Amino acid sequence: MNSGFYKDLDTNFEQAYNMSEKEFSHEELLAMLETGNIPEKQIAALNFDYVKTETDSKALVQNLTGCDGKIREAVALKINRIISIDENSRQYFCYPETFADAAIDINANICRLVVDSAKLLKSDKEFSQRYTERILCFTNQALDELDKFIFRDKKYVINKQLFKLYWCLETLKDFYELVDSKLLEEILTRSAAQSEYTIREKAAELILAANIRNELYEQLKTDENYYVRGVFLNH
Repeated sequence: MNSGFYKDLDTNFEQAYNMSEKEFSHEELLAMLETGNIPEKQIAALNFDYVKTETDSKALVQNLTGCDGKIREAVALKINRIISIDENSRQYFCYPETFADAAIDINANICRLVVDSAKLLKSDKEFSQRYTERILCFTNQALDELDKFIFRDKKYVINKQLFKLYWCLETLKDFYELVDSKLLEEILTRSAAQSEYTIREKAAELILAANIRNELYEQLKTDENYYVRGVFLNH
């Protein structure tokens, strides 16, 4: 790795450290989220104090995808904290497609924060419907891609789709009511057939969440993997 990389890293760290000692007005934080560099946007997100308008929410959400991971994680954390504390702020976060895209981020911390945030926005019918539709699209894409893979395919390519499917199933545990029953059953059947136990585990959790009692329930309840079977303990 070249020396320029380390120089930029040191510069960014120093700038972020110096900025963390300062206090900024809400307007200054908005401006930094709009046009700042990586450390500026990261610090701005972490120090963002409230969301009272669509301008406030947009400043955060536009940095939830398509930018540096440190910014995305800081934004995901701040959104989650704001809507957890202030119910009135939730009305300004109807960005279902962006939330769905962020729910399958390559960073699991971001995925968890976004999925948890989406639960808090569930009462917004428009958000829930569009968010679920996009998650279903990602779910079917991942399952279709996994069906195409053969043993010679590179593992990281397969893992990418497994990771996507994992977080889609995690999301559907809270939005399954919006999914057609036949489509849900198809998704569960295909997921339960995956060799990766974490996917079967998520399928088992979704079956319990949706209170489904069928052959698939019995199949996963006696799965060869302890963690998959463990989902059904006390049920």
